[in-house]
Amino acid sequence: MAKLTRWQQVIWTLEPHQSVLASVLRVLLFASLRDRAGWEERSIPVSEAGLTAAQVWDQLELGSLESVCVAVNQELVRSDQPLRAGDELAFLPPFTGG
Repeated sequence: MAKLTRWQQVIWTLEPHQSVLASVLRVLLFASLRDRAGWEERSIPVSEAGLTAAQVWDQLELGSLESVCVAVNQELVRSDQPLRAGDELAFLPPFTGG
């Protein structure tokens, strides 16, 4: 058997877990939201179709979503954005400029 390159070894190791990784949502909190929650990143299972960012926020029980910005896959979106397994969902506190 030929020796695998390091990259091939990594891919071979990850392949059996791809379905598990694809069925979760990566949730990130930034700045004061992170401080309030006491965590920065979580992976949560996506079990229902049509789950929105607002519904995830409600499940996290972190208060009002009124002034929080929402990003999915590093793009700012509305809180009613439908989510898919494998998405990265980020909640950001209000931006200030100067």
